[in-house]
Amino acid sequence: MHYYSFNIGDYASHTRNLSLLEDLAYRRLLDEYYLHEHPLNVSVTAVARQIGMREHEDCIKFILDSFFIFTESGWINTRADREIEHFKGKIAQASNAGKASAERRLNVRSTCVQPNNKQEPITNKHKPINNITTTPEGVSQDIWDSFVQQRKKSRAVITETVINSIQKEANKAGWTLEMALAECAARGWRGFKAEWVRTESEKQFNQPQSKAMLGVMLVQQEIDRLKNEGTENEIFEN
Repeated sequence: MHYYSFNIGDYASHTRNLSLLEDLAYRRLLDEYYLHEHPLNVSVTAVARQIGMREHEDCIKFILDSFFIFTESGWINTRADREIEHFKGKIAQASNAGKASAERRLNVRSTCVQPNNKQEPITNKHKPINNITTTPEGVSQDIWDSFVQQRKKSRAVITETVINSIQKEANKAGWTLEMALAECAARGWRGFKAEWVRTESEKQFNQPQSKAMLGVMLVQQEIDRLKNEGTENEIFEN
């Protein structure tokens, strides 16, 4: 033991009549006893040497006779033995409590991480995105390269679904796939809708020049129809 309880009142009541040397010898004997936790040597001379009081064996002998009991194992002190046993009991109790606490934590941790045998394995059901790298049929290489570069700038993928969607909208607008891809590349569109180009066509039609051209076309169509019927001269004479 490197520490023991020291009751000043109790010690004083039992050592009131000791001289300074005898009091010093008693304190050193107690320290030696508690430190090594076993009886003192049977030889008084050896004990005096151990506590550094070789020249005061008479004081050592008096203290041993007064406060210790001689046995075959050596000099013992019953009060000190009780304190030592109490100390060892507390150490053992603390050790057992620590082991029990560690075992409880381990059991809780083990319970929390028990595998669930019924749990389905985790699988990745997401299909990988495959970019189209080959030029679609009916599209020139220059138009395709321009479309690919535009998609890269927009950080957009080129999948079969994307191409099919553009083809579908191009068909609605009466365009070819190549025309639609060229329009996307030129305008920076990420997609293509038929109504987008229809709106552009309507704007162009509403221009005065477009209306005039339409009138000319209608007249020309009527002339062609009349030619087929053989009545062209009648129309001009009237």
